[in-house]
Amino acid sequence: MKILIVSDAWYPQINGVVRSLESTIRELKRMGHIVHVHGPDASQWNTISAPSYASIKLEFFGRKRLERAWDDFQPDFIHIATEGPLGWVARNLCMALRRPFTTSYHTRFPEYLAARTPKGMRRAIRIAAYAVLRRFHAPSAALMVATNSIEIELQRKKFRRLVRWSRGVDSDLFKPYEKYIESFALFKRPILLNVGRVAVEKNLRAFLNCKTVGTKVVIGEGPDLLRLKTDYPEAKFMGAMEGEQLARHFAAADLFVFPSMTDTFGLVLLEAAASGLRIASYPAPGPVDVLLPETTNQFAVLNEDLQQAIDQALLLSDDPNIPRQFALGFSWPACTKIFYDHLQAPTPKAIKRITRLRNWLGRSWQRALALVFRQWHA
Repeated sequence: MKILIVSDAWYPQINGVVRSLESTIRELKRMGHIVHVHGPDASQWNTISAPSYASIKLEFFGRKRLERAWDDFQPDFIHIATEGPLGWVARNLCMALRRPFTTSYHTRFPEYLAARTPKGMRRAIRIAAYAVLRRFHAPSAALMVATNSIEIELQRKKFRRLVRWSRGVDSDLFKPYEKYIESFALFKRPILLNVGRVAVEKNLRAFLNCKTVGTKVVIGEGPDLLRLKTDYPEAKFMGAMEGEQLARHFAAADLFVFPSMTDTFGLVLLEAAASGLRIASYPAPGPVDVLLPETTNQFAVLNEDLQQAIDQALLLSDDPNIPRQFALGFSWPACTKIFYDHLQAPTPKAIKRITRLRNWLGRSWQRALALVFRQWHA
């Protein structure tokens, strides 16, 4: 089958959305499917950097380019991964052509906006943002979410047709390598590691403010990097990494710290576990779904007090086989099979009727305006 994936998050961006799609596409191709990803084109005049995120490019007014890609590719299934400008273009094009499509919810975007908004405005921003997202996903045949917590949250906010699509981990890449690595050689142990985007919504200050022994290490880039480097000179900021370089740095650490309160899953949690690390985190959406106490209490601690979570996690047995065995239960082939099954969800009849009505009204208005124009020129 030919599968078209439209995503505002794609190369050269490095984030959880891109890495999840990359792994899913790799498995889809192994299954024999043909996949085309339509992401932002940085060379286009209408592609600009996102506010406060120079590395994230957003392409506006991209309908013509998407239509050309659509005509050339002739997809059997369409999946819209993000709710950005390209996502809206794809959604509207699908509705105009009466083509079913699926969507996914990778990012708690309203929470990200609220984190950048003065306290007095946060509630209004959340309400407005969720209303926009609800409208975006309403025509989707299936809205894929990663965890039970996110599913419950969106159900309460009146989102419909929610289905579960979990995440996996590349256990051949992320594994327990040697603990020694040259870039960590002079760091005091234990090494407390965080990997991800260096931005306000990742709540890194909660981690960096903790009074712990050892060395705090942050791997990643983002708009808050220079500010945090200035405010926390004792922490080690190592920039972005990928592939085996990233995997070896994971394995060389002693504890993975995940302070984010806004993630929908936290792919790095699985990568840390596959690398053999103990984990400390808040009991937030993502960690509470992935790190279930009955299966992870030997290597992971979730606590409302991150300082206590770190202290308690450092007391756990540092046996890399325990977290790795847990991570091996999350495979990308199994997750991709679920993803493909969801692609085949039929468009609800109510959505078909609404789409037909909208298209008919649109054509009616066009005919009426054309008639008025002709009469005016007669």
